[in-house]
Amino acid sequence: MRLLVIGGSVFLGRAFVEEGLRRGWEVTVFNRGRTQADPDGVQVIRGDRERPEDLARLAAAGPWDAVVDVCGYIPRVVKASVEALAGSAATYLYVSSINARPGWPAEPVDESSPRHECAPDAGPDDGDYGKLKVGCERAVEEGFPGRALIIEPGLIIGPHDLARRLTWWLRRAAQGGRMVAPGAPGREMQLVDARDIAAFGLDRTVAEDAGTYLVSGTPANTTWGEFLGTCVAETGGRAELVWVGDEVLLEHEVAVWTELPLWAPEHGETAAVWRPSSAKAVAAGLRCRPVAESIRDTAAWLFGPGGLDEAFGPDRTGREARPLTPEREQVLLAAADR
Repeated sequence: MRLLVIGGSVFLGRAFVEEGLRRGWEVTVFNRGRTQADPDGVQVIRGDRERPEDLARLAAAGPWDAVVDVCGYIPRVVKASVEALAGSAATYLYVSSINARPGWPAEPVDESSPRHECAPDAGPDDGDYGKLKVGCERAVEEGFPGRALIIEPGLIIGPHDLARRLTWWLRRAAQGGRMVAPGAPGREMQLVDARDIAAFGLDRTVAEDAGTYLVSGTPANTTWGEFLGTCVAETGGRAELVWVGDEVLLEHEVAVWTELPLWAPEHGETAAVWRPSSAKAVAAGLRCRPVAESIRDTAAWLFGPGGLDEAFGPDRTGREARPLTPEREQVLLAAADR
């Protein structure tokens, strides 16, 4: 198999590259070479997907059995890539997002749930993240009719994650001491490892599959207690979890999802944040490793040579990262003690 990955140097893109190499495939990456070193063993084509001449040079380097696009955010930019590669690839796998479904996170969603409305040639100012992802999906579906594979992931974890969500919890646990644990220990979560998404996606390209799969992990594959307990265990067991209920967190205006990464109340606009359905993907072969394994591997990468700070610097944060400060944490701990 010949695989082209647009991006391919970080997190989910890197997982696709490494999975392809593990299978013995010939893997090519196309990127600008500005983010991180490419994995060993790949063929590299440098270029900018917004430059027509670079796309033409990329297309001439084909053909490929499959293209994996992990870094498409603007529909008209994705559309240009699709048009350039339509004659050079058998399948175009586009990584979208669960945010393509406007019902989430207030209500459970699956592939039959409504999508946002967005044109396949929309520009960056024509919608928010979720809407623009739908425009990208449409660009791929129209440019590769019957050959488009759309993956809509839920919350992704695993090594090489830049969003500083799981990694934030691991760092906080490593500091030790009394540590705010949001919500309730028995509250169920649903997480998926980037490596499992990659394995599933490449399996579907081999099967010459098409269509859309929501890939969010298996239902209730961990709880907050198990998630944070594993973070503590994998960092030396020096932290003491102090559970702080939703009502206290809301009273102190803790920013949902970001200030305590991944925390969201179990009602209102986030009532179903951990209840999307991956049933279609599971039936098609999605297999998810235990969340504890993902946490362990992420900790090994984070605190090991070449981890997050060495690769990207201590001040580089993900799009959503606005984590709790130590001062705010002390206020919440004091409120929990009352």
